[in-house]
Formats: sequence, C-alpha cells, structure tokens
Amino acid sequence: MSNIRKIHDQLQNKEISCLELIKNKLDLLKSNTHHTVNSLLDETALALAKKVDAKIANGEKIGLLEGIPFGVKDVYMLQGTYTTASSDLLKQYKSSYTATAIQKLLDAGAIPLVKENGDSFGHGSSSENTIFGAVKNAVNPDLVSGGSSGGSAVNVAKEYTVFSIGGDTGGSIRQPAGYNNVYGLKPTYGRISRFGILAYASSTDCVGPIAKSIEDVRIVLNVMSGKDVKDQTTYASKEILEDTILNTDEIKTVGYFKNFIENDAIDAKVKADFLASIEKIKAKGITVKELDFFESDTLVSTYYTLAMAETASNLSRLDGTNYGARIEGDNLKDTYSITRSENFSEETKRRIVGGNQVLSQGFSDEIYLKGLNLRDQISENFEKDFKEVDIILSPVTPNNPPKIGDSLKDPLAMYLSDAYTVGFSLGQLPTLTVPQGTATGLQITAAKNNDELVLKFANFLKDTL
Repeated sequence: MSNIRKIHDQLQNKEISCLELIKNKLDLLKSNTHHTVNSLLDETALALAKKVDAKIANGEKIGLLEGIPFGVKDVYMLQGTYTTASSDLLKQYKSSYTATAIQKLLDAGAIPLVKENGDSFGHGSSSENTIFGAVKNAVNPDLVSGGSSGGSAVNVAKEYTVFSIGGDTGGSIRQPAGYNNVYGLKPTYGRISRFGILAYASSTDCVGPIAKSIEDVRIVLNVMSGKDVKDQTTYASKEILEDTILNTDEIKTVGYFKNFIENDAIDAKVKADFLASIEKIKAKGITVKELDFFESDTLVSTYYTLAMAETASNLSRLDGTNYGARIEGDNLKDTYSITRSENFSEETKRRIVGGNQVLSQGFSDEIYLKGLNLRDQISENFEKDFKEVDIILSPVTPNNPPKIGDSLKDPLAMYLSDAYTVGFSLGQLPTLTVPQGTATGLQITAAKNNDELVLKFANFLKDTL
C-alpha cells in the first residue's frame, strides 16, 4: 500500500488537514529518542502546510506529493537550513542554495520536515560517527541503525516521515534500509542529479529514496530523475509507470554470486534464509543461475581505495578559509592543521589519510591505478552476467546489525559489512533493498539504466516470499 497515495486521498477528501499532519510528524520527531534529528525545519514545514490547506479549502486539486512530509539526510543543501554533514566542521554552516533533487520535490509540493542524522560526511556503515549521537536501530535500539543514511531509514521505519532522501556511495541507503526493514533504492548512477550534495566519492555517490512501499519509491524516483545542466553525469530517463512494474512476466532468469553465499563471513541464518528464498523463486518457474564474481575482500579493497582517494580530494577544500569552523593557529599552515584535526571525526581523518596515501607519488601507480583497473574489470563482469540473467539477487549484508559501540572498536569489521553492497556501486548499477528474505533484507540488482526491472522484481518478490 502506498502511504503517499493514502495521505494524498485523505488530504484531498478533507479527512485530515495538512497542518494537523505536519504538526503530528514534528511532535514525533521532537520526542524521538533514536537520535535521528540534526535540525527540525518546523517553521518552513508549518508555513507550507497552511498553503496546502488553503488550496484544498479553495476547492483546488493538489498534486500527488503536495503536503507529503519527508526527511532529508543532512548532506543535502536546502537553502537557509543548517547543512552539517553531522560534523563539527560544518555544524554552523547554512546552505545558500538547494540541491537539484530536493528542489524537484519542493516543486512537486512535498514538505521537508527534518535534516537527518548519519555518519559524518557519509563516512561509516553504522551512523555512529556523528556529533549528534549514534542513531539507534528502529527495531532494537541497542543495535546500530546502519549507515551512513541511518537517520533517514529509522525515520521512515518509525513513520516519523513518509519517505526520506538518503545518499548511497557504497551501500549507505541499502544497508540501513536492510537493518530497519524498509525499502531503499540506489538508482543507476547519473539518473538523479548530485548537484547540491556534499560529495563523498563523486564516481559512486547516488541520491535515492527510502520508503515503506515499492510504489512510494517509484513515485519519488520519478520526481527526482532527469538531466541537470549542473551535473554533467546526469542523463534523461523515461518515467516508470505503475502498471509497467506490476507486470513481472518478462523476468525469466535470476542469478546470485555463489562466493557471497559460500563465504566464511556470512551468518548461517542469513545464508539459510537466502537459499530458502532462492527455492521459492525457482518454484515460481524462474531459472536460477549461480554466478562467479570477485571475492568480497577484493570488492571492499577496491571500493575503499577509490572512495578514500576521492574523499581526500573532495574534502581538501574544507580548511576553515571559505567553509567550516576555523580554529586559528600561530600561522596559516598551523590554522589549516588545527581546523582539520579538531573538526573532522576519527573515521573521516582515517579516510583522508588513506586517500592521500593512495594518491601520493610512489603509491598511485601501485594502488590507485590498480583500483581503477579492477573497477573496469568489475563493470565488464557485470555486463557479461546481465547477458545471462535478468536480475542478480544477493543478501544486503553478511551479518545482522552489531551492537552500538562495536563498530567503533573495529573499523575493518565495519568496512567488511559493506562486502555485498560496494560491488554494485562500483558497477554504477540500480540496486534496491527489499525488507524480505533475510533478517536484513534482499538486494535486487539489474543492468545499468534498468531501474524499472528492479522495481518489477520487487513486486514479484512481494507476492512470492
């Protein structure tokens, strides 16, 4: 059931007022103890709600997204709001413009309620690397919410927002969606503009929706998609129609990577549940093929080599001169050093140092160029696979969410929790987490630009598992 359609009908039929709806959601966000909120946009939200109510009172028809409350991960520019990236460095920074993807939602009449907590600058898989307190899992508050879009996933799971806009670089929408039992989509790279997002790794950063239904994901995806002159990696895409994704007959073959499932690192229950899901899919007459892929350790190493290099480059501008909380030292060099040392989290510093190392003379040929070469090989491998199968299915994570605090003690374990998501990021493929099949969901992936097929298969699984 689409929450967006349900609320739209209630508003249009005057069963609820938009002001009442927004006040209720703001109250839930204010009183929540999951640390999902970096800042509330209450004044803006209430003013917009009054306009929607006035329009309805006037007898006018409202658009499907008009008056629908949503959350925004705190890495997106939204003019006049704090955009902190959950960091000390930007905790007082206010956006002077609005990100394209968010502007499209505003143009459609959706109402932003909250800037949402997550790992600082997207650096983490647990939403613990933040100045606003670790985000607590929606199902069990002793566990992490996943990251880096943890606040966004929890707000949707707890119904504090109808949908939220996360950011996914190596799994940052899909993994927290899996940990909190909601839908989370990383679209094909370039389908949605990245203009106005605080960049982590520019070659894999993606804007995407988190919601409680496939239909809500489709609605929000359509609104945000499209070519943007401010982002040269974007392309024009066709609208995905509701009727089209309900027809699942064209999916004939599904593949899965056997080395993901036969890996020593995978939890026994996750493995058993995944294989049980495969049997149910076979029982529906779909051919299932085992595929060979790169070892998960190779995928994680390749992804972090490239992502750290890109983040070191992207964050080099944050030195307190033009942006960020400047801390004065004895001289300019000292000022740069203290500002960055004091204001970046330990995890961000780890990634900047690692990135600068792989880009440095003597290492770049040996490490960085090898990473680029492996990325090309991974993309070629996917092209070959999608000649054999329509869809690739995989667990979202090898294990269940850890307890809050455990990931901070073991960064390597945190990196390895991304083992099943980063490969699809490197391939720039559309990938959707569905809250079925294993305790942390299943991940559906299709060939580039085939986001429609991913949503189709999600509808098939909804009726199959």
